[in-house]
Amino acid sequence: MIWKQKTDLATLNARGKNTMVEHLGIEVIEINDNYLVAKMPVDSRTKQPLGIMHGGASCVLAESVGSIAANIAVDQTQYYCVGLSINTNHIRSVREGFVFGKAEPLHLGKSTQVWDIQIRNADNQLVSVNRLTMAVLNRK
Repeated sequence: MIWKQKTDLATLNARGKNTMVEHLGIEVIEINDNYLVAKMPVDSRTKQPLGIMHGGASCVLAESVGSIAANIAVDQTQYYCVGLSINTNHIRSVREGFVFGKAEPLHLGKSTQVWDIQIRNADNQLVSVNRLTMAVLNRK
């Protein structure tokens, strides 16, 4: 198991209260031993004028699920993680329903983490691939 912080879905979702995560309806739905999954609705909050999910919304989902995962993969009494870089490749458009972001670590280092986040639609079709680099910072 990669998690250093014991947690549960209710605690993780409560942390998103009054943030962009809550505004966009992002909800963590699964914690496994080495990955985390969150879902996001494709609705008026996350669509662009053509009626499909906005590419920026994909980035927000990817950075959100990756950031949540990064922060429970460190000892939060000593460290916290913030985003350094995100790269997103859009594969397929989505018009309605939910999309699901699954964050899996590629590298969990002392000063950086790199996360692979795949976003899929309800039919498990790939919507986007994302690589998120996180900085691991010392609490002062």
